[in-house]
Amino acid sequence: MADRNYSSYQKKVIQRYYDNRDAIDTTRLSEQVTTLYLATGKKLETTWASVEKTLVRLGVKESRVKHILDSRDPTVLAELVKDLEAGRIELKPPKKGDGKAKPDAKNGKAT
Repeated sequence: MADRNYSSYQKKVIQRYYDNRDAIDTTRLSEQVTTLYLATGKKLETTWASVEKTLVRLGVKESRVKHILDSRDPTVLAELVKDLEAGRIELKPPKKGDGKAKPDAKNGKAT
């Protein structure tokens, strides 16, 4: 799968996706807040697992992620989303080599 030859258009689309990943993840978190208020049972558990992955990918501090996940309170998560959207939280970029390969826009191969 990593040997795909992407067209220049596809490479640009892929690059724009990764360039805007923070905004996409912030929007995703706000949608997950709504889901958490409405969900019950297994859906609630899977949504919290997804929230954890999104927070880690965004680069939110470990202590804040732990606090949110320990409280399991959608209101706390909503406050974080509000701070993210207002730019009051400085995100650290995820570490390279975290096991997730993303395609390189220049050659279309996973890095």
